[in-house]
Amino acid sequence: MTAYRALALQVPTVAINGAADPRAEIRAAIERVNARVGGAKAWIGADLRLVVLPEYVLTGFPLGESVAEWRDKATLDDLCYQALAKVATGHGVYLCVNAYERDEHFPDLFFQGSLIFDPSGEIVLRYRRLHSMFSPTPYDVWERYVDVYGMDAVLPVAATELGNLAVIASEEILYPELARALALRGAEVFCHPTSEIASPDLTQKAIGRRARAIENLAYVVSANSGGLSGIAIPGDSTNGGSELIDYEGRRLAAAGPGDSLVASAELDLTALRRYRTRPGMPNLLSRVKPGLWAEEYARHDVERPNGLDGAAPGRAFFVQRQRDAIKRLYGAT
Repeated sequence: MTAYRALALQVPTVAINGAADPRAEIRAAIERVNARVGGAKAWIGADLRLVVLPEYVLTGFPLGESVAEWRDKATLDDLCYQALAKVATGHGVYLCVNAYERDEHFPDLFFQGSLIFDPSGEIVLRYRRLHSMFSPTPYDVWERYVDVYGMDAVLPVAATELGNLAVIASEEILYPELARALALRGAEVFCHPTSEIASPDLTQKAIGRRARAIENLAYVVSANSGGLSGIAIPGDSTNGGSELIDYEGRRLAAAGPGDSLVASAELDLTALRRYRTRPGMPNLLSRVKPGLWAEEYARHDVERPNGLDGAAPGRAFFVQRQRDAIKRLYGAT
């Protein structure tokens, strides 16, 4: 399949922080997603094959809860995985969803995962967010995580009929190393689940999306929240701006605020691959010099791996970790 339509499905997020029955709220969120995907497929057409959902669309995010509390409240169970698989199979789409997950190898923690289900309901990609301010990541248990899963699972790229898909979660769009590593592994389409400031001004993440697309000659399908309810943060702070960016940094489609399917466009893999194999100055990916930077990066001691021993940390751990990194960077006291 060399051309198809992709959708950054902008839907509201209902936070479960104060819910009496968080599991029921998660199930209700999946039902809302199912209805919206069905409506989008009917509206856009049968060539809609890739749907990206906003960040933590099923739960919202932890706001004062401990790692243990959020792990028990917000992580997916088997019924959730099955229900999400049915959304993909029922509508014949690849479905990218961002959600919190448990891991049997790290039972005291949770990870913020991004999953892609194919139209048969199989999970063809699972990415765990590597950069997070207040949540555990694989980097915090690095040696054991890599030992269990290997680097291909840390930086996954899924070869599919829709091209080579990868996921960049939320603020990770601001870290060029991640996108570049995925592109060097073959990624052609970056799925970007996010929940971010919606502003008429050009935001940092909006700049990041264009930069990552240009640097890596890749499409970016970025789904933002269509509003946030259930917590005290003003609901329209994260409302609107879902967009699709092409491999030259051009915006193909964008949504205004609210519950919306407007951020949909055709992705043309033939054109992308032709551009990637065309010699010239704009072919930035072919001009990368990994050997030039490998030694230099290795010299610098900033955020260190293996900060956790597997036990659930308190919020103070994350704050102190950053203080220590700042001290190493700038010699601050």
